Amino acid sequence: MIKQFLLGLAVAIAPMVAAAHSKSEATTPADGATVTEVSELSMRFDDPMRIIFVTLTANDDDIEIERETGMDPVTEFRAVPLEELAPGSYRFDWRGMASDGHPMQGNFSFTVAE
Repeated sequence: MIKQFLLGLAVAIAPMVAAAHSKSEATTPADGATVTEVSELSMRFDDPMRIIFVTLTANDDDIEIERETGMDPVTEFRAVPLEELAPGSYRFDWRGMASDGHPMQGNFSFTVAE
C-alpha cells in the first residue's frame, strides 16, 4: 500500500518538477546551423530567465559581444558581436537564474561559412 502511494505521489509530482525550470526554446543562429553572417545572437525561453553571464568563443578565444538585453528576467535574450565574425566554428555559453530561483546554464554552437 505504501509503495503504491509513493509511486502515485512520484507520478503526480513529476510534471510539476519538470515544468519548474525555464528552458531554451530557440536560438539565433540555430544550434548546429551553418550561416554566412551573424548580426544577432539570441535565445528564447519558455519562462523568464535572468541571464547572468554569456561568452562567445572561437578556437578558445573570447569574441567581444554586447548585450542588448539587461539583467532583468526576459523570455528573449539578445546580444550582438562587436565585429563581423570570421569564418569558423563558434560556441555561445550562458548562465542564468530561472524564475523559480534555480541556476541554469547551457550553450549552442554554430559555424560561419565563407
